[in-house]
Amino acid sequence: MTHDAPRPRLSAFRQAMLSVFWFGTNAHWTAILITTLPAQALRIGGDEVKGRTLSVVLAIGALVSMLVAPVFGALSDRIVTRWGRRMPWVVLGTLMNIVGLFGLAHFPRDNDLSSLPLYIAAFMWVEFWNNVATAPFSALIPDVVPKEQRGSASGWLGLMNMLGNFVGGVSALLFTVNGVTNITSIYYFLAALMFVSMLVTLIFVKEPPVTRRPPPITWKAFLAGLYDPLKHHDFRWVFFTRLLMTMGTFTVQEFLQFFFRDVIKDFTLFGSRVADNAETATTFFIMALLIGAVLSSLVAGAMSDKVGRKKVVYASSILQAVVPIVFLFRANMNLAVVMGIVFGLGFGAYTAVDWALASDTLPSDDDYAKDMGVWHVAFTLPQVISTPIAGTVLDNFQIVGAAQGMPNLGYTAIFILAVIYFVLGTVLVRRIRNVR
Repeated sequence: MTHDAPRPRLSAFRQAMLSVFWFGTNAHWTAILITTLPAQALRIGGDEVKGRTLSVVLAIGALVSMLVAPVFGALSDRIVTRWGRRMPWVVLGTLMNIVGLFGLAHFPRDNDLSSLPLYIAAFMWVEFWNNVATAPFSALIPDVVPKEQRGSASGWLGLMNMLGNFVGGVSALLFTVNGVTNITSIYYFLAALMFVSMLVTLIFVKEPPVTRRPPPITWKAFLAGLYDPLKHHDFRWVFFTRLLMTMGTFTVQEFLQFFFRDVIKDFTLFGSRVADNAETATTFFIMALLIGAVLSSLVAGAMSDKVGRKKVVYASSILQAVVPIVFLFRANMNLAVVMGIVFGLGFGAYTAVDWALASDTLPSDDDYAKDMGVWHVAFTLPQVISTPIAGTVLDNFQIVGAAQGMPNLGYTAIFILAVIYFVLGTVLVRRIRNVR
C-alpha cells in the first residue's frame, strides 16, 4: 500500500479545484468532437464520405488514447518525483497537447484528401499528449478524496465536466461572424483554456505524500496488469456498462452536426432564426444539454452516496435512451433543444455517478492510475468501434435512402444503434454485485 494515512476530508472549494483540469479538458474535447472535427472532416472529404472521413480520424486517434492511458497511468503509479507522481505528467502532457492544437488548426485543406494523413497525425499527437496528462490526473480523486466523499467529489467532477462541455459547445457561437465559423480561432481559444486549467491545478491541488515507495515497474507485470482489473467481477461490469453507454453517446454525438445540416435544416427556434450554419445550430443543442447536465450532476453525485449508485445510473440511462427514440419519429429545432435538456439530465447524472462507481470498484490501492487508465479504455474504445460503424452505416444508408425516397434513412439507422447500446448498458448494471 502506498497510501497508509487516512485521507482528510476536503472542503467544497478543494473538491471544486480538484476538478478544474477536467473543465479545460472537456471544453477542449467538446469543441473538437462537436464542432471542429466534423466541420473539418466535411471540408477535407466532401459530403458523400463525410461520415467515413470523420470516423477514420476519430478511430485512429482513439486507438492512440486507448494504448497510452494505461501506460502513463502505470508510470505515474510507480515513478515518484519531488514534484509528485501525477503533476509532472499533467504539465508535460498539457504543453505538448497545445502544440498539437496548432497543427489541427492549420493542416486541413478544402476537398483535398491528401491533407488527411497530416491532419490525422496532428490528431494522434493531441490524443497522445492529452492522455499523458489525463491518465495520471484521473487517479487524483481516489488519491486525495476519502471514500465517504467520493460521491460529492464525483459530483464536482461532473459539474466541471458539464461547464467545460458548455464552454466548448458555445465556442462555435463565440467565433462565428456573418455565418462563417472561424475554426482556427477556436483552436487557439482551447489552447489558452488548457494552459489556464493546468496552472489552476498546479496552484490548488496538493498530492498526498507517498508513505511507502511503490515497487519498481516491470513490463511483464505491467502487461499482465492491464488485464488484471478485468478479472474482478464488479470492475469488469462497470467497464462494460460504461463502454456500451459511451458507444451510444458517440453514435449520436459525433454526427449531430451532420444531423442538423441534413435533417433539421431550418434553424428557427420558437419563432426566431438563431443560426446560419450547422456548426452554430448544434451549439443550441449542446447548451440545452448542458442546462440539464448542470442541474443533475451535483445532485446525482451526492444522491448516489445516499440511495446507491445503481438507482441513479438506471434513471440517467433511461433519460439518455429517450432522445434517439424521439428523433426516430420527429426532428425540428424546437424538439432538438427540448431533447437536449432531457439528454443532459441523463448525461450529467451518469457522468457524476460513473466516476464514483469506478472508484468504488478499483481492485488495488497501489495501482489507482493504471486501473483508472484501464477503465478509461471504456471511453476511448467506443470511438474505435462505434464511430466507424456509425459513419459507414450513415453514409451507406443515406445513399440507399436517397434512391428509395427516404433521405434521412442513415440517421434512422444510427439512432436505432444508439438505442440498442443504451438499453444494454442500462440492463447490465444489475450485474454489479457489491455496489448499491
